[in-house]
Amino acid sequence: MATLKELRDERLRKLNELKQLGINPFPAQAERSHVLADITKRFSELEGQSVSVVGRIVNIRKFGKIAFVVLRDQSGQVQLFLGQDKVAGLNDTKSQLGFDQLPLLDSGDFIEAHGQVIKTQTGEISVEVQQLRLLTKSLRPMPVTHEGFTNKEERLRRRYIDMNINPDVRDRFTRRSRFWQATRDFLNKHDFVEINTPVLEHTTGGADANPFTTHMNALDQDFYLRISHELPLKRLLGAGFEKVYDIGPRFRNENYSDEHLPEHVAMEFYWAFADWMQGMAFMEELIKYVLKQTFGSLQFKLDKFEVNLNKEWERWDYAETIKRHYNLDIFNCSLDDVTKILAEHKLEVEQAENKARGIDKLWKNIRKDVAGPIWLINTPLFISPLAKSNPDRPETTQRFQAVIAGSELTNDFSELNDPLEQLQRFREQQQLRDQGDDEAMMLDIDFVEMLEYGMPPACGFSYSERLFWIFEGVSAREGVPFPQLRHEIDEVTRTIYPDIKFG
Repeated sequence: MATLKELRDERLRKLNELKQLGINPFPAQAERSHVLADITKRFSELEGQSVSVVGRIVNIRKFGKIAFVVLRDQSGQVQLFLGQDKVAGLNDTKSQLGFDQLPLLDSGDFIEAHGQVIKTQTGEISVEVQQLRLLTKSLRPMPVTHEGFTNKEERLRRRYIDMNINPDVRDRFTRRSRFWQATRDFLNKHDFVEINTPVLEHTTGGADANPFTTHMNALDQDFYLRISHELPLKRLLGAGFEKVYDIGPRFRNENYSDEHLPEHVAMEFYWAFADWMQGMAFMEELIKYVLKQTFGSLQFKLDKFEVNLNKEWERWDYAETIKRHYNLDIFNCSLDDVTKILAEHKLEVEQAENKARGIDKLWKNIRKDVAGPIWLINTPLFISPLAKSNPDRPETTQRFQAVIAGSELTNDFSELNDPLEQLQRFREQQQLRDQGDDEAMMLDIDFVEMLEYGMPPACGFSYSERLFWIFEGVSAREGVPFPQLRHEIDEVTRTIYPDIKFG
């Protein structure tokens, strides 16, 4: 079997021969009258008509004076039928190939074909080619199936190949696009305004996460990549916007998991003069709308869970849920009490553990078996430093989270707008940072100043593309087109380019 380098060398030979014939192997223009799916779906209308189609060659079969080419574009694929007496000859001024130049084409090449829509003698819907142009000469062969990859990481590393040989993977990212478009459509329909907020921040906040750090040469200062959209969007509430949202990437310098990536896309919105109960009803409709538009259904089989989003969404009280499962009063317990229960249930106990993080682990151990949909409500104040307290239960907050298929898929609040209370909570978070908790929030004095000018009461809501991954049934890395991987240059590439010094 020929090596990749040998196959590439043969294609380079063909490339040079094409150039010697006066053919431009990489022209700038292409002509297309129909996508390939039109040819099959509209055959009765198009039969006998002349069309111009473009796409990538999947395979070529040549039998004497006839040939068959399977051509694929984003819409689908169709067969090209080429007869020696039907295809126009070589014309270098038009960059046109004749039948005799077919051996210079390979699978993976992009071509343009003009001809009539027909059915062959075997009943195959085809385009009978009269003129043929090369649009792009491929120098490396495309694997026929995913078995052409040596391992999963190679498939993720060369995702452009993965999507070519596995159209279902490409379709996934069309659904991902629909997911975010449906989110925008719903929010815009309800008079929300999308405003992009900064990615680089002097002080980052809005979540418990370890940030990435970068340096801006123009100001000679370090910046953080945002871990959340929250604080800039709230500043917009202070600026007079009443319904505002942002969709874009956020960055958390954490490890990979099936549900988390250091870089991912998320949406956050803030709704002035609305409280958490209004928000809960609104969010339920938003989630159902987005998933219906994306997947066409509200009933899902997600791993071990049967999920029906049309049924009534239950509401679970945070403290009552912990009490019911562990017989632990989270408001009247010590770190030692929490650590003991963590150990009893074989859950990780870290040296720098604090009570809030320990209790959160206990909740997550419950959550992993919850099919949902439920709303987790009344989160303790010591776990939610940016949420507004419940007036009747000041030790809890007006926070609500959608839990579906074992995961928290949203994070929502009646927002804190008391500047003095916010400052106190920032101080408490800063104390945790000083004690070694790198994920505790930073003290953002500019945000406190904004609150002192006045921010209206508001409901805030967010979800990331993890909501899409869960319902798509894929891991985080499978759910994005180009996941971050350790940078590597394979040995074949090093051999092909011996004059380049790779790191």
